[in-house]
Amino acid sequence: MKPSRPISSPLPELSENIRNQLEIEGVLSELGVLRHSPAGLPILSCALEHGSRQVEAGIPREVKLELQAVALGDMAHQLSRIPLGSHLRLSGFLAARSMRSRMPVLHIATIEFLEGTNHGIQARS
Repeated sequence: MKPSRPISSPLPELSENIRNQLEIEGVLSELGVLRHSPAGLPILSCALEHGSRQVEAGIPREVKLELQAVALGDMAHQLSRIPLGSHLRLSGFLAARSMRSRMPVLHIATIEFLEGTNHGIQARS
């Protein structure tokens, strides 16, 4: 499949009015080590395993994926206290992993616990 625009072409004009939101549910499968940016901002990477049944073109299919995510600031501290295996709903926006890698990473804005002793508690930035 050919890309719709060459990688070297300029990006469309940046705007806050263009939608970039993702909400996904899954199980916290990886949790990195809390680190800090050069400016001292806490950063924590994680991975969420998702599995669901979706309907595509009228045909049911199983969807399984692992999504890389990152939390910054107070959200990073909140994420660091969540045990692996927790069922979560994460929401936020997608951004490229780095200048060299265009792979998408979810930047977490909200965390909602879906079951267990923390059910109903929400963390928001």
